[in-house]
Amino acid sequence: MTYEQAKALLKEKGQGQLLRFYDDLDEGGKARLLAGIGKIDWSFADVLAHPEDLSGRGSRVEPIAGMRLPEIERRRTEFEEIGVRAIREGKVAAVLLAGGQGTRLGADGPKGAYNIGLTRPLSIFACQMKNLLEVVGRCGAYVPLYIMTSEKNDAQTRAFWKEHGYFGYPESEVAFFEQEMAPAVGFDGKIYLEEKDAPALSPNGNGGWFSSMSRAGLTADLRRRGAEWINVYAVDNVLQRIADPVFVGATIAAGVNCGAKVVCKSCPEEKVGVLCLENGRPAIIEYYELTPEMAGQREADGSLSYLYGVILNYLFRIEKLKEISGRRIPVHIVKKKIGHVDERGQAVKPERENGFKFETLAVDLIKPMESVLPFEVAREREFAPVKNRTGTDSVDSARVLLEKNGIVL
Repeated sequence: MTYEQAKALLKEKGQGQLLRFYDDLDEGGKARLLAGIGKIDWSFADVLAHPEDLSGRGSRVEPIAGMRLPEIERRRTEFEEIGVRAIREGKVAAVLLAGGQGTRLGADGPKGAYNIGLTRPLSIFACQMKNLLEVVGRCGAYVPLYIMTSEKNDAQTRAFWKEHGYFGYPESEVAFFEQEMAPAVGFDGKIYLEEKDAPALSPNGNGGWFSSMSRAGLTADLRRRGAEWINVYAVDNVLQRIADPVFVGATIAAGVNCGAKVVCKSCPEEKVGVLCLENGRPAIIEYYELTPEMAGQREADGSLSYLYGVILNYLFRIEKLKEISGRRIPVHIVKKKIGHVDERGQAVKPERENGFKFETLAVDLIKPMESVLPFEVAREREFAPVKNRTGTDSVDSARVLLEKNGIVL
């Protein structure tokens, strides 16, 4: 993009402030700024002008039936045989959502590179790959792994994986792709400058992973490999079990378009998204969207009616993903503290929210999939989220669960 093209575009969009410091920049800075302007997804303006009501108010929300641990254990051999066969036939791939940074953990760099070890280096990536390699050993076949990074951590993530020998995986079975970016704007809709030579852009949430894969040309790789299912999982759970043959087999046997690993909520107030039915279709409702009465509602056996907490481990039928790929999933407008440079070029670190970011969420893919199998897993074996440095869902609590699972820290 040339300066003249950028100037004309920004005049049309009412965003001329992005060129405020253009004349102060050296040639490299000017090139970076123009490149950044060229990356802006302008659909945010329509989202801001016509925000969707994502509160769920007026929806009919009901509990959903799922597959509990006793049934899974009774049918384990049946499900495992189906899952192992699918993996051996190359029908299963995996996507790791790893665009986040370790900032909240007090670390620079990719969150997955965070060292959770005590007596030895042990990254979150290494913990998850150990589980995937167990599946490879059991099935005698590799599961192609696609890793979604962000613009901010892509180079570091690639370097970390290379430095650690891809954690025992063949390099040919691992591919990286970048998450798409969205602008960060003030409450007036004006895009901030993160630096004099850079518009404020941030990852657009994890819901756009399939479109980001498509943009990177990797859905063609899925097609070439003959993959039919894709297991999507989050980096911030150190106990994630990927391409679990029993989960794969149960989802295939159920004849649904999606499987979702869930844990039974520990109490009505637990802060996890809940898998349920919304207007008769599977959906994930955030914990704060359930009324206290709904959250505490119980069945005849005493179990919570809204029981299934999601852990961001989903198995999607690829054909269904392709079918819905042209539809826009909801865009969440989120108030954030946005660092930027002011009109004088001085760095500003706000103490309170000063604008909006735009995010899509993987949970919003569940509803358009139309059919889902809630698949219960044992919390102590598969759910150790690392969201905080200490306290609940922290490095400390994850270490306790890792040790219970026999991992030497």
